[in-house]
Amino acid sequence: MIEKEIPPHLQEMESILNKATDTLDTLEESISELQRLQGDIQRLADYYDSDEWRKDFEADEQGLYPRDMARGVLSEDGIYNLLERNKETMELLKPFLGETI
Repeated sequence: MIEKEIPPHLQEMESILNKATDTLDTLEESISELQRLQGDIQRLADYYDSDEWRKDFEADEQGLYPRDMARGVLSEDGIYNLLERNKETMELLKPFLGETI
């Protein structure tokens, strides 16, 4: 049997198949992880709406926490933006996830 040279389009199509497969695998893993995080995200939302958050925010404003402390959770915009982004993303995914969200 005489082997033919591999046509360039076969290598290109193989590359597309592999890239698309990897991308979809990553997307599915990310969606599953986001679903698993919903309980924790709700806990963050509850904290953000609580007196505890307000007290922590005020204590930080008074300089009571170390300067080198990570304080993203005390950023009003940071939490709000994350919660809105999560809400929008979950709404976008709703048709694909059905009642699982």
